[in-house]
Amino acid sequence: MKTNDFIADMMGTSERADFTPTRAAGLARLDLFVERAGDLYDRCRNYDLGPQQRTNVSALSPWIRHRLITETEVLNTILARHTFEAAERFVNEIFWRTYFKGWLEHHPSVWPTYQTGLQRQINSLEKDRRLSASYNEAIAAQTGITCFNAWVDELTQTGYLHNHARMWFASIWIFTLRLPWELGADFFLRNLMDGDPASNTLAWRWVAGLQTKGRPYIARVSNISKFTDKRYCPTHQLNTNVTALSEDTEHLLVHIPNAIHPTDIKGDYLLLITEEDMQIADILPHAPVAKRGALATDARSPLPLGTAAKTFARRAMQDACAGTEIIETPVWSNALISACGTAGVKTVVTGYAPVGPVATALSNAAPDLDKAGITVQHVRRPFDTIAWPHATKGFFKMKKSIPSILQQLDLSA
Repeated sequence: MKTNDFIADMMGTSERADFTPTRAAGLARLDLFVERAGDLYDRCRNYDLGPQQRTNVSALSPWIRHRLITETEVLNTILARHTFEAAERFVNEIFWRTYFKGWLEHHPSVWPTYQTGLQRQINSLEKDRRLSASYNEAIAAQTGITCFNAWVDELTQTGYLHNHARMWFASIWIFTLRLPWELGADFFLRNLMDGDPASNTLAWRWVAGLQTKGRPYIARVSNISKFTDKRYCPTHQLNTNVTALSEDTEHLLVHIPNAIHPTDIKGDYLLLITEEDMQIADILPHAPVAKRGALATDARSPLPLGTAAKTFARRAMQDACAGTEIIETPVWSNALISACGTAGVKTVVTGYAPVGPVATALSNAAPDLDKAGITVQHVRRPFDTIAWPHATKGFFKMKKSIPSILQQLDLSA
């Protein structure tokens, strides 16, 4: 079937992704998508046909972001059904998320720089009436740009946007509406169910021309019209005469912090489950004496989170913890010290947290835990340990290494 024929056929059907925040729902979505991960995905993935039609994409990102299902599980399932060559485009998309996480681990200064810039822009909203008015019009879907307004509504109501729409949205935000990129990245991070510090921050920087210096992404009418199947055609409304943003800060390459291999876990421990890895227990050599969940979702932003994003994270944690107590306070140390005392252990084991709110929460708790004689062991998955070292430059370096990474992980088709 030709691409145009397939698109026409899809427009006569309906498939709204079911974003139930459970592992079972994530596995069901994977099972539904697996047959489409080859040629169909390669030809049709860039089409945003609206929230009622997600046949051409996996829509797995909310589950993968929280590791309710893991990259390894997804790749195993896809490569059991398709050759690497047939599913290469989808495999590459899985590794884009991995690349962003690894790149931010190598350049951790980007995250606090973004947070500082965001707070500065939030402060500006209180002082600059024109900026405040433009910003509020944008997030209220009142810009006069039909497609942009529709994406705002979809994002705030569902917590999800097609990847191509995210790129168009960010470009329009920065270059047509002329709003600070940090406020746009924050709007996404507060509303996306798959909101991820690395993927979100670096993708917005890429659109702005900061990540790949001097090369911004330009939203064009022809591209939007084609890949929305002419649902939107914002003629004469988009600025395409753009100049990439720039910054004075140099983000130096650093070594990724050490972490523990799963097989190194010895003795009794309390397992701490965070939103960075809700299935970490599956790779540990023996069961914990006790466990706790901990959420840092509210720390994504100084501003309130959207309902969809917050609900997905909380209910996903409830599913992963199976009735275990969940820590939702900003400071985790007191609850962890108490839990360790009740369990009679002096060791906390948790999944390695990449740069972001969870890593910050763990770092903030460390002094109090240390004073209490409690050791925290950060376990990193072999998938990250093998893949992240390839994320020091552009994605092409990692892309060339994907077959080798898959082979090392015994994931070859």
